[in-house]
Amino acid sequence: MKKKLNCVLLVDDDNGTNFINQMIIKKADIAEYVQTVLNGKEALDFITNKGKFEKAGDVFPQPMLTLLDINMPVMDGWEFLEAYHALEERQKGKIIIIMLTTSLNPDDKSRADDISEVSDYKSKPLSLEIVDDIMKTHFSDYL
Repeated sequence: MKKKLNCVLLVDDDNGTNFINQMIIKKADIAEYVQTVLNGKEALDFITNKGKFEKAGDVFPQPMLTLLDINMPVMDGWEFLEAYHALEERQKGKIIIIMLTTSLNPDDKSRADDISEVSDYKSKPLSLEIVDDIMKTHFSDYL
């Protein structure tokens, strides 16, 4: 039996996209748990146990994989990355962050390449092939 990621965090402002991506992650059978949020602020709240995700104690969820959209209301992907960078190491864990976007702007890809917290940049829509590539590239010991 293969090991599974503890949690995958899907950050996208489109409920339909989150639903489809959640189904793809479940079909790929790579994660124990999938959490969806609608913007960077909710993602930060989830990672740091704040807001509607508030929990007692000092244990943070630290999803192993985060799929992050760029263009979202409240807090976009870039703003999330800036705030994530400022978090304490105990809150961050070792999250692999993949930008998953419809943006065809080469400047976005270049900007993502310059951010150390971004491990990869993929184009939507998410597919089993993209999930397989992410697993082979970033989680080969889980295959």
